[in-house]
Amino acid sequence: MQFLLYLCSRFTRECACIDMYLYFLLIRIAALFGHRKARLLVNGQKASLRMGHDGQWSGLKGCVWIHAASVGEFEQARPLIERLRREHPHTKIVVTFFSPSGYELRKNYSQVDGVFYLPFATRRNARLFLDALQPAMAIFVKYEFWPAYLRELKKRGIPTYSISAIFRPTQRFFRWYGKAALKLLDCFTHIYVQDEASLQLLQTHGIAQCSVAGDTRFDRVAQVMESISGDSVAEKLRPVEWFVNGCRNVIVAGSTWPKDEELLCRAMTGIEGAKLILVPHETDPEHLHFIFNLFKGRMVRYSTLASQEHLPLIQREDKREFSPSVLLIDTIGLLSSVYRFGQVSYIGGGFGVGIHNTIEAAVYGIPVIFGPNYRHFREAKGLIDAGAARSIKNQHELELALQTALTRHQEIGEKAAEYVRSETGATSIIFKELFNH
Repeated sequence: MQFLLYLCSRFTRECACIDMYLYFLLIRIAALFGHRKARLLVNGQKASLRMGHDGQWSGLKGCVWIHAASVGEFEQARPLIERLRREHPHTKIVVTFFSPSGYELRKNYSQVDGVFYLPFATRRNARLFLDALQPAMAIFVKYEFWPAYLRELKKRGIPTYSISAIFRPTQRFFRWYGKAALKLLDCFTHIYVQDEASLQLLQTHGIAQCSVAGDTRFDRVAQVMESISGDSVAEKLRPVEWFVNGCRNVIVAGSTWPKDEELLCRAMTGIEGAKLILVPHETDPEHLHFIFNLFKGRMVRYSTLASQEHLPLIQREDKREFSPSVLLIDTIGLLSSVYRFGQVSYIGGGFGVGIHNTIEAAVYGIPVIFGPNYRHFREAKGLIDAGAARSIKNQHELELALQTALTRHQEIGEKAAEYVRSETGATSIIFKELFNH
């Protein structure tokens, strides 16, 4: 059920042609059967409509409304949000999410005036939502193309933008049967795309209101790297510092799934003296139990170290001291800071629906390794072309990639950092055009 909901969500947002009512019905059915995220989504979207109906949004009228599907898209919008707050402090800013993961993580984000679920994209909900919020501008991030909202925004003459967008010839917009979806793009006042290929694709199909600005994620990862300071951050990273102390072969594996973890477990046995910091994509008890059994006898949890005042050597059940070779980060919010401790990074998801954020690691000047499913990720291909990343298909290739990356981590890492630096600047381009004209 969860995978079906994911596929429907992705197809709906990108293609804008699926029967939305069927999709929303699936979510409601999943919620009735106890699916946690579906239940959060249904209840959260009902709460948004109720708040709007009760007049709780009256102080937000005239806001800049920014919609992100989930955490990743929010991070793309974040540099723009924070610059807007800094340079135009009196402007009201509202962020909406579709995903419970994004909402739950950022519902208390202090740089905006409101964080809400986006009500299901029916024509009625779009009218009710916009009647209550009355935004002065709408900004959608990357793949967000909800027909009901885009058409209602255009009907009301509200300037509407897409940022960090990327398009591929295989998308439904550009197929012979995708004319209705392509027409939807005319609802945008302007589309800021990531690369020249997307621009040419849009222009070839008659979409003229577009330009290349780049990907704001590069600005965000650079921002994160520069901001890692202060007592609170240092305190959170103290257990990690203790774990890596004295080790020059540290591998940081971020956003991993079971297939990634199995490969890493086998590959690590052939690398003498190396340590692994493992940051799984999901930290539910079932997944953590799987990891514990996989690395049993070699692993310590971050939460265990964080609870110890003086960070002594951990004791096994037989009371003998041991120095663990694997640190499991069993909490959320630390990944972007933890990459700084690695000589090599492994990015998870490449044996599933697609890899996660590669530049979050590359910005620290370390080599990047990931699985085979990366073709739809421009930045992954950019890192490979720059000689800063390598894709692997099996354990043997992973072992070779790790050995090479550890041996040449400084040389390859410099290429990674340079690639990220060369791609920054999208936020400034978009901000100047939208807010400083």
